[in-house]
This record gives sequence, C-alpha cells and structure tokens, in this order.
Amino acid sequence: MRIAIVAGETSGDLLGADLIAAVHERWPEAEFFGICGPKMIGEGARTLFPMEKLAVRGYLEVLKHVREILAIRRELTRELLRNPPDLFIGVDAPDFNFRLESKLKARGIPTIHYVSPSLWAWRPERIHFIARAVDRMLVMFPFEEPIYRKANVPVTYVGHPLADSMPIQPKRMEARTQLRLAGGGVPIALLPGSRVSELELHADLFIDTAAELHKRRPELRFFVPLATRETREYFETRLYVKEARELPIQILFGHARLALHAAEAAIVASGTATLEAALAQCPMVITYRLSSVTYQLMKRKALLPYVGLPNILAGEFIVPELLQDDATPANLAQALGNWLDHKGARKQLQERLARMHAELACGHTQRIVDALAPYLERTSRHGSPNPEPPGRQRAALRG
Repeated sequence: MRIAIVAGETSGDLLGADLIAAVHERWPEAEFFGICGPKMIGEGARTLFPMEKLAVRGYLEVLKHVREILAIRRELTRELLRNPPDLFIGVDAPDFNFRLESKLKARGIPTIHYVSPSLWAWRPERIHFIARAVDRMLVMFPFEEPIYRKANVPVTYVGHPLADSMPIQPKRMEARTQLRLAGGGVPIALLPGSRVSELELHADLFIDTAAELHKRRPELRFFVPLATRETREYFETRLYVKEARELPIQILFGHARLALHAAEAAIVASGTATLEAALAQCPMVITYRLSSVTYQLMKRKALLPYVGLPNILAGEFIVPELLQDDATPANLAQALGNWLDHKGARKQLQERLARMHAELACGHTQRIVDALAPYLERTSRHGSPNPEPPGRQRAALRG
C-alpha cells in the first residue's frame, strides 16, 4: 500500500506525522513518501524533496522562489504518474497541492486534501477548482463542512488535533512553577512567529512592545517560545542590536504551550498559534505584519473583517487584532494592558474559549482513520496495483 503525501511547512509536518502514525496503527504495511518534514520522516515517511523549499508565504516572497517550486511540482508529478500511488494526500499547501491533485485525479488516482484553505475568508471561487482536484476534503473546523457540501464536494469534519491534545482546564499554577514564577512576576507570552521571515517583520515590534510594557508595568515577565535554532538566534541578535538584553525576556526552546498556559495574557502573530492560545484559554492580542504590497493584495480579497482564528471561529471580534500599520508598540501595549486591567473580561473570554475548545475536541485521529478507511481498505483487500520497483525507490530517494 503506497501513499504519496505532500506537506509544505512546519504545521503541515506535524499534521502529516500524526496522520501517518494513525494510519500505521491500523495499516502497518502502508508506505508513505513524497515531500515530508522531519516529524513525518520520523514516522517512517521518505521525502523526495526538502519540505523547506515549499515553506514560503506572501505574494512577493513566493515570486522569488516560483521557478524552483514549479520545477519541484513538475518533477514530482512526473514521478507519481509514472509510478502511481494507491492514494495521494495533500496536507495544506493548497497552491502547490491542488494543481498536483487535479492531474492525479484526472489519471484515476484517489486524492484527499487535509486542511481546507480559507475559502470563508478570501478567494471563495477556488472551491470550483477544488471540486475538480479532490475526491475528499478533510476539514478541521465545523463551519467549513457545509461550505463543501453545498458545492457537492465530499467532505469530512475531523476536528483539530490541538484541541484533542490540550487539556480543557489549563493548569496555570503548575505551568508557572515550571517557569520558576511561583515567587512572583506576571507572565506574558510573546509569540512572534515560527519562521525567520516572520521574525524579520515582528522581532523588533515585539521587543519594543515588551520595552513599552516594562516601563508601565515592571512586574511583567516575558516568555518567547521559539522552536528552531535559526529563530532563536535571530531574536537574540535583535535583542543585542536594540540593546534590550536587560529586559526581563526569557527565550524558550519551544514550549509555546507551557508559556501560554502560564501567561496572564499574550501577544500572538496571526496563524495557528492564535488557536493554540485560544485552547490554552489565554487572553491575547493578535498582530501581524506583511510586506506592504502583499498586505494590500490580501486586504482587497478579504471577505471577513478579522484574520485571527479565535475571531473567525466565534464569528465576531472576541480578541483585538492590530495589523500592519496599526501594529505599533504603543497600540499593542495598550491592548495587552486592557486584558491585565479587566479581570472580569478575562474570565468571560476564558469561558467562551473553553466552549470553543470542547467543540473542536472530537476524536481527531479516529475521524481521520475512518475517513481514509474506504480508500485504504480497498487497496488492502486487493493489493497495490502499482508496486514500485526497488530500483525506482532508490532513485527517488536520491532525488
């Protein structure tokens, strides 16, 4: 049983790894290959190209790498059409995967896409192309399912893995003890992004905001979880350049969840981290900066007035968003201070976030396995019609 799979960035690597582990529990003979990150490789997948080549965001940023990305897609498409897998799974990365999926589906290869693009936020016309590209869409949020049903696209709501993995009742004091805060200090989490490209736009903003807050509230202690050596080094360099090393800022080696469980409030760059903050029931201020051209292009296509996942799931602004020109140290410090000053508002938000968490925690892994079962059990019963010769496997590995 051969399953091709493509993920395009760190979040997709995590989702892909969980999917692979779940499939292997039920179908241990399944072989995964494609474009995979380190977590997926750790679960036994083999990658034909470095996943980092696809991890590019923003119009201008993509343009710089478009030739290389298109060349990778052409080569991968040729390989999959020469040696068809039993199933293809695209994990997010819609601009890369949908074109690939449409070619594979046209040749009779079943295609599943895991994680819906933000049709509800911008470019809703994409659903017509998606209908031609995928045999089934796996969606993480309940409001996405009716969108696809209305367009006659087979769809399964699978919930979100973060919701299943995080406790409904955060253990704040335990987290604060782990961060050695039991003796005092008010913890604030700062999540400026997961990529160096995001830190290039956000690091100075977050450092200046911490400095502004520290002037007003010297009791605050700031925790910055950064998952990679490159992002940690970049943030440390900016602290040095800005002569801000005396600020009470502690960089954590990952541990975003720990920081959010401990924090009284957080400033979070828009993205999956805002959902993690919501599931940690951490009052937050959402912010983001892009290049001015990319921001204007995306703003014109936007359908919703908000970009943060907590607000999208709620259908209204429940946490503040300060984007682009509004993202200044003074504005962010004021917005965060508002949460600190209003205990009742914090409690009301936390109760709402707990209800949101309960809705998203629905047995994610089992739902994925159930959705894949009709495709994989058919292959398991009849055997793979397209076994890959060992020589071809070795050549693919070298590629």
